[in-house]
Amino acid sequence: MKERSRPRPPLIVFFISAMVLILLYLPLLVVWVNSLLENVDARWILSLRWYREVFSDSELMAAMERSLLVGLSASFFATILGTGAAIAVSKEYNRFRLRHGLEIMSFISLIIPELVFALSLLMWFFILKIPLGLGTVITAHTTFCLSFVMLTVGARVSALDPALEDAARDLGASEFRILFKVTLPLLLPAIVAAFVLCFLLSFDDFLITFYTNGVGSDTLPMRLYGAIKMGITPKLSAMSTIMFLFTVGPILLIFKGRALRDLV
Repeated sequence: MKERSRPRPPLIVFFISAMVLILLYLPLLVVWVNSLLENVDARWILSLRWYREVFSDSELMAAMERSLLVGLSASFFATILGTGAAIAVSKEYNRFRLRHGLEIMSFISLIIPELVFALSLLMWFFILKIPLGLGTVITAHTTFCLSFVMLTVGARVSALDPALEDAARDLGASEFRILFKVTLPLLLPAIVAAFVLCFLLSFDDFLITFYTNGVGSDTLPMRLYGAIKMGITPKLSAMSTIMFLFTVGPILLIFKGRALRDLV
């Protein structure tokens, strides 16, 4: 019996797909090309001049270092706290009275507008008389990222087979040993994914940083915001491209590592 060929999708599907790709990637392409222009007048003379200027600008490099410090610190603290909360919530400990409260709060913080979240943190710092600086930015970013860690790791905890921990418990392993020898190794992919997600959210965040940073603690997004007021220049495009590479780089590394594991 002759096998039927699959029907081809309508032409409108290809048209819509092409339009989506253009809308997504054409602005990025314009930024990349603009960052490689020698100057504004010579449109097709490509050069790395603006990248050299970015890396030779000590203030921009200091802002980039602060962005990396804030992103890595907030991701580290949020991953540790969020993983612990996810384990406590997902395992449904009867003695853990705050389980339902934490579960509800983790969802509420995701739907709160970021502006309201930033203003509430700013008011809280003022009430506690905490001076604004890198410490308050890291604290704010950590608080913002906690919900994402709880949901990412919590989904993995819920999918774990309880028989694995029961078997370790029957063999005489303590709860502490079960946590570090059984539970956490099984959760490692979700923990790494949560860490990378937190870094991406923190590194390019502007709104929360704008309301919680102090004098001398500007991050790279803050510098980009200030540079936009001077107009769209190739140097600004170079800064945007560098920031784009910092945010996309970790994702590409994860996909590359996963592809290598599949080959092995």
